[in-house]
Amino acid sequence: MKLPAIGVIPVRFASTRFPGKALADLGGKPMIERVCERARQAQVLERVLVATDDERIFRAVEAIGIEVCMTSAGHRSGTERVAEVVKTRKEPIVVVIQGDEPLIDPDGIDRSVAALRQEPDLAVCTLAEVIDEPEEVFDPNIVKVVLDGQGDALYFSRSPVPYLRGEGDLESRVRAVLLRREKGQTRYLKHIGLYAFRRENLLKFVALPECESERTEALEQLRWLHAGARVRTLLSPGRSIGVDTPADLEKVRRLMTSESQTH
Repeated sequence: MKLPAIGVIPVRFASTRFPGKALADLGGKPMIERVCERARQAQVLERVLVATDDERIFRAVEAIGIEVCMTSAGHRSGTERVAEVVKTRKEPIVVVIQGDEPLIDPDGIDRSVAALRQEPDLAVCTLAEVIDEPEEVFDPNIVKVVLDGQGDALYFSRSPVPYLRGEGDLESRVRAVLLRREKGQTRYLKHIGLYAFRRENLLKFVALPECESERTEALEQLRWLHAGARVRTLLSPGRSIGVDTPADLEKVRRLMTSESQTH
């Protein structure tokens, strides 16, 4: 019997760089609706719901017929918001889907849950994709991840990792590597903020104290690595754009327009 899985999308209104982005128009629909549509395309999720602390988002999600829960405004992260919801539920696998990922790959959701079902000692599974643009390597808003030989995360960082040794400045060396694309060359991987958890691990992780690397990088997943958790990281072939700024939203709009014209 396969372990049941639920998808939870944490959303808040008071984003520092882009307040109200969840309700921003994206092809005639609020962005949160686009995220819900993609999540519902996954085959493994028995249900998808939204967790928010804002009445405006609550009403908008309710209006499109998606289950929504009101949560505390005091959470430090989306994972903590999801944990509040999960405490009252029994599904053994919980997928945290970020509310600012309108291009999230439904197949990536399915593969992440499948990994947990196949490996009982795996605590959490997430996604990454290969970076093609040098600008993304140096963008601190784009989190990079380095993997071990088993596909588990060694470290997450806002800095360019792994560091590329050689002559000339770092940016020139990185650009040269990305242009060559030869087998065996250094790859830079962008972390995609989707997490498939075993329920008990999710509740355990949010109860852990912050560690130094988490405070330094402002990345909660470093707390889990610090605690010794295996964070399996699957490569996604898609093109995901997290919406942190209005400029990111424009990128998504252009990509959606381009895709619609090719179909």
